[in-house]
Amino acid sequence: MKRIANGIDGPRMHRVLGVRDLVLLNIAAVIALRWLSTAAQIGPSSLALWALALVIFFVPLALTVLELSSRLPGEGGLYLWSKAALGDLHGFIAGWSYWISNLVFFPSLLLFVSGVSVYIAGDRWLPLSSSAIYNAVFCLLALWGATALNIVGLSRAKWLQNVGGMATWLATAVIVLSGIWAWYRFGAATTFTATNVEPQLGSLSALTTLAIIAFAYSGLELGPILGDEIKQPRKAIPRAILIAGVMIAVIYMAGTAALLVALPANQIDIIGGIPQALAAVGKRLGLSLFGPLTAALLALSQLGGLGAWITGTARLPFVVGVDRYLPKPLAALHPTYGTPHIALLTQSTVVTITLLATLSSATIHETYSILIDMTVILGLLPLLYIFAALPLLRQRAVNSSSGITLVPGGAWGCWVVSALGVATTLLAIVTSMVPPEHSKHPGLFFLKVVGGSALLIGIGLMFYLRGRRAQQREPF
Repeated sequence: MKRIANGIDGPRMHRVLGVRDLVLLNIAAVIALRWLSTAAQIGPSSLALWALALVIFFVPLALTVLELSSRLPGEGGLYLWSKAALGDLHGFIAGWSYWISNLVFFPSLLLFVSGVSVYIAGDRWLPLSSSAIYNAVFCLLALWGATALNIVGLSRAKWLQNVGGMATWLATAVIVLSGIWAWYRFGAATTFTATNVEPQLGSLSALTTLAIIAFAYSGLELGPILGDEIKQPRKAIPRAILIAGVMIAVIYMAGTAALLVALPANQIDIIGGIPQALAAVGKRLGLSLFGPLTAALLALSQLGGLGAWITGTARLPFVVGVDRYLPKPLAALHPTYGTPHIALLTQSTVVTITLLATLSSATIHETYSILIDMTVILGLLPLLYIFAALPLLRQRAVNSSSGITLVPGGAWGCWVVSALGVATTLLAIVTSMVPPEHSKHPGLFFLKVVGGSALLIGIGLMFYLRGRRAQQREPF
């Protein structure tokens, strides 16, 4: 990996990301304003769930990523950390699961953007939201446009996620200000009391929402995957995570509260909830542009998130390809742009197939739910590895000067952070396997989510075993 990154054997990667770029990348990658709709559907108790997930998941994740990235800052991030702590097999599973989770995440993200975009024209485009042809064309144009930007270089592709990060801030500002304005003029659409804000953690729906909210906080681990493309990564990554972390927590909680102020929870749609709420507020205030403006900002925000995830996740099959556990072409760098173009083209091709298959087999909302649950299972599995890697790599580095010890409390504090992260992650994985309450075919839903996830991991293990045998025949 070192030889390719430094350009000794051919094209090299370029260090083009500074602290500002990383902050905006983190905001674009972590903040998915669509989670505001998902959280707001449960009502005022979602605010307490955001705060709880912040303590038991987001803070442990931030501390873990900060410390591990300071110890092993190279290209590959969580793949390198898991491999160093637990061995090649577990490193491969972490990297493969994270990459493949995004191949099912991208279609759900694209479907959200296409669903939100119909609100840009007010009511005129709403019938398109249930059109498979519209959703397919929109999603494929967005996917391949972002892929093309990434192929021609991160110095250009980073502007998509930068625009997305700024659009996220603007969209949040519009949501919060409109909520305050609506509350001032008409009062809150949702009543907030000590009773309804307190989450009923004994109920399955509350635990499921807590799991989804915890998953919504994931993404800080994406930036370090680009370790060889960051200027002074040991300094830039911690600064960016600290700055972005505060912003992310504020945006999620303030945005959910504003959405509930604007619209009752039972009227918030899982896909169109935000522009729907803002359109209702605008209608009451006599400002018809509120809904379309928010929809446009939300679409830009999520397209920036798409760009960020395409950028980061393509580096995983690249570094695993360098280690020869995946086909060798995935390890190729573009001779002019220094980007992993084969990995980028491969992942977008797989996403295209997944998107078209899901659009042809279910309704848009059912497809969206299935993809989200598969994303949670596959996307959180690698986080189990990095939480487990934290105390192991800390222990091995006791007599070493490499890395920064950021988790407080010594060895005990390290194990507490690790345990919190593992417990919350396991909760999210288990609850994501439970079919929705109103599912018409719960058994089939479970089979698609769990069986599909197991199948994808199994395919990865086949690649690993094949690569392992090739290594044994031809030592590196």
